[in-house]
Amino acid sequence: MMRARLRGSWIGATVTGALVVLLLAGCAAEAPETTSPPTVSEAPAATQDPEPTEPPAPAFDRTAHSIDDPMSIWVVSNKLRPLTPMDFAPTDLSMPVGLENEFGQPLREPAARAAEALFAAAGEAGVPVRIISAYRDYGTQVGLYDSYVARDGQAAADTYSARPGHSEHQTGLVIDLDDHGACYLQACFGETPTGVWLAEHAADYGFIVRYPAGKEDVTGFMPEPWHFRYVGPELAAEMRATGVSTLEEFFDLPPAPGYAG
Repeated sequence: MMRARLRGSWIGATVTGALVVLLLAGCAAEAPETTSPPTVSEAPAATQDPEPTEPPAPAFDRTAHSIDDPMSIWVVSNKLRPLTPMDFAPTDLSMPVGLENEFGQPLREPAARAAEALFAAAGEAGVPVRIISAYRDYGTQVGLYDSYVARDGQAAADTYSARPGHSEHQTGLVIDLDDHGACYLQACFGETPTGVWLAEHAADYGFIVRYPAGKEDVTGFMPEPWHFRYVGPELAAEMRATGVSTLEEFFDLPPAPGYAG
């Protein structure tokens, strides 16, 4: 009898234990998984390098050359600014090589080399051009001016010919140009294919049209589209870029419509 109770108790305990195990297993199966979300490491924000900036172009140096020294390529000679001395003669005259030169006149060395480059470019463009006047010394200018005064009177001569000591040709930095056409030393030269091409491209080689149309009250001379003055490529480019067409205006000099005396 005792053995039967013990066996019954053992069976009951066993059954009870089994039920507990089953209940615990069920609870474990129904419980949701509680997993922590993966940790995402935040990458540092990308920084964009600033685009390199070019340094500003240096301002044009208007004091790089003298406008008073007759040996300077920027010398300004006009009716109010005679050359000093008035019988000045350049010390570096050189004959342009391979160029048609009506009177065989030289130029200052830098102007001669620039004229050679200008003519080479004109040849490549199919533009006919020749030199009809270049350096004229003081004595030559005396003879020319006096002949014009004798022919036309001084007032008229002063509109198209410089008095001795005031002539840009005496600096050795000027070439008068022509195309073998009908506009020899005439305003219509500026309308010819050669005149148009020269006006557009001369600055690339350091030349400017020294006496432009509409500036007679500034320069003191009638328009001369054939008269090209060498000032160097830097100044020629600056004058073209700023739209200033005369040396008087560029260097803030007074207009020179007439002689002082």
